[in-house]
Amino acid sequence: MRESKTFLSAVALVAALVVPALPAAAQTGRIGGQVKDTSGQPLKGATITAENPGASPSSFTATTDDRGRYSIIGLKTGTWKVTASAPGFAPSSGNVPVRSLGAPMPPVDFNLAPGATGPAAALAGVNTKELQGEIQKAIDMANSGQHDAAIAAYQAILTKTPALTMLNGQIAQVQRMKKDYDGAIASYQKVLAGDPNNDRVKIEIGMTYLEKNDFANAEKTLLEVAGSPSANREVFYNLGEVMFAKGETDEAVKHYQRAVEMDPNWGKPLFKLGLARLQKADTAGAIEFMNKVIAQDPNSAEAVQAKGLVEQLKKG
Repeated sequence: MRESKTFLSAVALVAALVVPALPAAAQTGRIGGQVKDTSGQPLKGATITAENPGASPSSFTATTDDRGRYSIIGLKTGTWKVTASAPGFAPSSGNVPVRSLGAPMPPVDFNLAPGATGPAAALAGVNTKELQGEIQKAIDMANSGQHDAAIAAYQAILTKTPALTMLNGQIAQVQRMKKDYDGAIASYQKVLAGDPNNDRVKIEIGMTYLEKNDFANAEKTLLEVAGSPSANREVFYNLGEVMFAKGETDEAVKHYQRAVEMDPNWGKPLFKLGLARLQKADTAGAIEFMNKVIAQDPNSAEAVQAKGLVEQLKKG
């Protein structure tokens, strides 16, 4: 029902280069550069996040190497918000117009200043290099299926550095991997206790309820954030999923359409709009939407299903 993504905490300690497979003809671009501190020293392990709600995928994350360098490829052409952050430093961000591959792009560099509040204060007196290593070990354990060990590793970090409450979001992600949905919701609530206006966390709670098949709480939670600036395509898609599961097809269609408005090339809501037409015995409408999935998101799993469904509908 939802795309699995690593939860990005306020301290931005999780970093993994993401390079999704895209068709060669897609208009995509690359950004790269270097992250340094104010004295000019490279910052290894800094996190770079590129976000564009209108693109698909809408978020990419990279980590800098030992020379502070990073590179992200696969960004669709358009304006991306690029943010650099590192433990103990104030984050820095800016809007970057991304051009298609082949067009020269100037480096997108950052010079981070030491932070005095928030995450930086939480990390006062902490060996941040050692901390990053511990967190990376927890990430590796989670990715290799060692869920309980990963949770224990995160909890050990929190014991040493209790102010980093956002790490509870990382724990929640691992709990979702092991289908401990109640535990995940409780962990997200710990994040909200210290940051009650964090809409991103509220979205994750709603999606967790959806994974749990608790449609009432999923709907309630997702509706609360649907009107916020943080609402993304997944919020509306998953609201559609909730309504569709409840048999409220017309309401589901409204939310799927909103998701399509946010990302016209996303196959998931287009496919569901086609199924909604089919449910109403509108074969021509269903075929129209399935063809849109095939044309606009050809490499998706939904495109494969759409092709098979179109063939069946035309035969029938």
